[in-house]
Amino acid sequence: MNHTHLRRYVLSAAMLLLWSVSVEASPVQFIGADHPDIQYTGRIDFSNTKLPRFWAAGVYIQVKFKGTSCSIIVNDEVLWGKSHNYLEISVDQQKPFRIQTTGKTDTITVATGLQRGAHTLTICKNTEALIGYLEFAGVLCEGILPMPAKPQRKIEFIGNSITCGTGSDLSVVPCDKAEWYDQHNAYFSYGPTVARELKTQYHLTSESGIGLMHSCCDKPYVMPQVFDKVNFSTNTIPWDFSKYIPDVVTIGLGQNDGIQDSVKFCNAYVEFIRTIRKHYPSAQIICLTSPMGDAALTKALKNYLTGIVNYTTAQGDKKVSKYFYSRSFNSGCGGHPDLKEHQLIANELAEYIRSVMKW
Repeated sequence: MNHTHLRRYVLSAAMLLLWSVSVEASPVQFIGADHPDIQYTGRIDFSNTKLPRFWAAGVYIQVKFKGTSCSIIVNDEVLWGKSHNYLEISVDQQKPFRIQTTGKTDTITVATGLQRGAHTLTICKNTEALIGYLEFAGVLCEGILPMPAKPQRKIEFIGNSITCGTGSDLSVVPCDKAEWYDQHNAYFSYGPTVARELKTQYHLTSESGIGLMHSCCDKPYVMPQVFDKVNFSTNTIPWDFSKYIPDVVTIGLGQNDGIQDSVKFCNAYVEFIRTIRKHYPSAQIICLTSPMGDAALTKALKNYLTGIVNYTTAQGDKKVSKYFYSRSFNSGCGGHPDLKEHQLIANELAEYIRSVMKW
């Protein structure tokens, strides 16, 4: 090799080394929650766009980030001075992992050691309104890109603790150990599982203990009273229904009501359907039995729902139907379904929705 070729080789190698170092050393930057490329789904209070606040189980945020790592910054209400929310984190549709906040403000590393390029991050609130709010402050990464458009189809799942995913995740904390919400997992509850199967957006309008006309545990409100709110647990912050108009609404109430006077229960249910219909004129409304109901309650709910659907159909609303689960699912904490059973529930419900909607 002559001197000219040698100089060219050394110069090329040096330039390549400088380029690779500069690529590897791309600076991490803070990207705030108000960045337009961050995608939000759920009932969220955006009164402070830099710190969107949300209470409901299942609210999810998606970000397409660049680089080999990413961290998120979240604030936790730390309700009662001790409650800490759980989140489910998924990167590039790989196996999600569950993590709990530890303070008022947490910087959480959600991805590291990835191949250089673009990656999709999903952050889901696993715990419900009764555990307090979360605020999303932003991400730390090399940069973000626009997310693909959301799925056009939408489902809203109305329900109680079952819909929240309460008592379902026994992977770390056994039942009756530590805090009552340590087994919450909204991400893998039946609603989001159905939505992922059918490739739809989803909202969970749910809270533990809530009923249609009677809630358990001295709860001073029922679902029809908080249906129009962002924070179900304190019946506050009006929700703008125009922000999310579902194609399908499922109603999974009755477990906390128990067996009631049939006329009173059916009247309350029909009135709630009318409320839903005012906001969603074209939605398919599906009335469900309770997945954890015992034989007596399941029998009663089947009778109630049959009468309710027959009545609404006779009144001219042809888009109200019913679905009865094949059995009771009680392998989780407090007789709730566990994660495997949520998958079974989702399999049944997804198949029914697919058949009714022709999806």
